[in-house]
Amino acid sequence: MRRIDQLLSNLGYCSRREARAWVTAGRVTVRGVPVTDPGAKADPVDLRIDGGPPDHPDGLLLLLHKPLGCVCSHDIREGPSVYDLLPPRWRRRHPPVTSIGRLDKDTSGLLLLTDQPTLVHRLTSPRHKVSKVYRATVNRDLPNGLAGVFASGTLVLHGETKPCAPATLRIIAPREAELTLTEGRYHQVRRMLASQGCEVLALHRVSFGDLTLGDLPAGAWRELPPNFYSPLCI
Repeated sequence: MRRIDQLLSNLGYCSRREARAWVTAGRVTVRGVPVTDPGAKADPVDLRIDGGPPDHPDGLLLLLHKPLGCVCSHDIREGPSVYDLLPPRWRRRHPPVTSIGRLDKDTSGLLLLTDQPTLVHRLTSPRHKVSKVYRATVNRDLPNGLAGVFASGTLVLHGETKPCAPATLRIIAPREAELTLTEGRYHQVRRMLASQGCEVLALHRVSFGDLTLGDLPAGAWRELPPNFYSPLCI
């Protein structure tokens, strides 16, 4: 059971203060009966808002194909955002929809979005070792022995003291490779390759745990069950 005014606010319909006006206007019913008290509690399954069921009352979990040029930030000063791709109501939810980890403006690929803080923590916690695969194109032929350097668990990035966790490198072409990481440091793929004299020209996240994009076009998303707890988060 949840307070009706809080539910309307959490799901992005209106503020808690505005909920009274929605109730007075007869826009909210419980089992067909108009609600009279915005502070009353109800099971979301029994609630109707403007004649329809509540919008994802159990939370959102989205798999997005992030396009180039979008940032993973709610700060409008940083430019076009991945959140601009979502319906307006989802952008008003509380807790807010946020990305599980980040991809920078010049990186495309698989990005998970959710309004569930617990899920964000579980999937970004280093102890869960969720694998992420990135495809990188660099400005020169990849050096011999690079796979061994990354797999050794001894590579220390500039400005850091803790070595990177062992990572798997698969060479696709002389200047293209896939790198599998189980951690998410700042610009990690770019910095790892730069440490070996390779500048990343293009970067794309191929997968996150067991999830892949499939044929999902850039800028589009698909919904996952909000209680999606596969082996990737255990």
